[in-house]
Amino acid sequence: MNLHEYQAKDIFKDYDIPVPEGIIASTPDEAYEAAKKLGDGITVVKAQVHAGGRGKAGGVKLAKTPDEAKSHAASMLGNQLVTHQTTVEGLPINLVYIEKGSAIDKEFYLSMVIDRSAERLVIMASAAGGMDIEEVAETSPEKICTVSVDPAVGISGYHIRKVGRILDLSSEQTKELGMLLKNLYKLFDECDASLLEINPLILTDTGAIVALDAKINIEDNALYRQPNLVDLRDVTQEDESELEAAKHDLNYVTLDGNIACMVNGAGLAMATMDLIQLKGGRPANFLDVGGGATAERVAEAFKIILNNSNVEAVLVNIFGGIVRCDLIAEGIISAVKEVGVSIPVVVRLEGTNVEKGRELLAESGLSIAAATDLTVAAEQAIELAKGSA
Repeated sequence: MNLHEYQAKDIFKDYDIPVPEGIIASTPDEAYEAAKKLGDGITVVKAQVHAGGRGKAGGVKLAKTPDEAKSHAASMLGNQLVTHQTTVEGLPINLVYIEKGSAIDKEFYLSMVIDRSAERLVIMASAAGGMDIEEVAETSPEKICTVSVDPAVGISGYHIRKVGRILDLSSEQTKELGMLLKNLYKLFDECDASLLEINPLILTDTGAIVALDAKINIEDNALYRQPNLVDLRDVTQEDESELEAAKHDLNYVTLDGNIACMVNGAGLAMATMDLIQLKGGRPANFLDVGGGATAERVAEAFKIILNNSNVEAVLVNIFGGIVRCDLIAEGIISAVKEVGVSIPVVVRLEGTNVEKGRELLAESGLSIAAATDLTVAAEQAIELAKGSA
């Protein structure tokens, strides 16, 4: 679960992590009052969306006066912000954060993330922070350094000194950084975070270290332990199909391709998507209906994937170990009839009661292409999608 910047900064304050003063606003008039309350000097109007790259997309603007802050807010609120991290439709701007301007001497990048292969939390740091950090990661990855943290030890003097050297800080600044790292680590642990990111972390003209931005992602599987954080969820920033899928215990992620996938098992789903890509196609989604898929869940899955207007063919790949292929076939037939599917559907069934399942599909009278081989099924879906387009 992602949090907005203003929500993340509220949590930062609870953990004594320094951030600039700021006020949330939902209307241009509220933005005006917020800028006025923050006092003289420059304020920054920030669109609150769950995506990075806001600055380059016009979602972060400086305002010299409250009237200018109001004007910027009016141009943002109610519109969609499109960044390199969003879809072409972008994300809705329902709130803006009015923040007091900071006198920046240097900008850094700092984050904490889980390295699952090492089973450790990793600190990532770079002296080349700011809006171009993605470009730095692509062209000069050596400028981004990582420091692994043993969970049995936590943040130690070694970690603090190493990150301080990476950021080229003085001894006094490194001490201040040490408190920040310890507080971030505590936050990460207590809030069940999967990612903390500050870009940029700044050094002000007075030598203070301040989190100018804040990003927190919470591990979905730990939300049952974080009821207060669950209340911060903003579903307007999330994909509608993914939200609907969650209601039916379906693991679904929207992608930008044109061939919808319905598979049981995450590993098999990934393999199916890889095969489609290998054969020259583009998967439109990841969808795992689960090992205990029922006819009802399959029908709901069909409805969800067909809500994507980019979908031009559907590939169903089911291995019936726990689930019976005849029940899956019944679900497919029911869904195709109920939804009124008008695009090609390719079904590959294998496993328990597979012959019965294939027989049901063949006798359904519906335009469903059956395949016994996954590679053939993928190639067939790609060709049918071309014909559909």
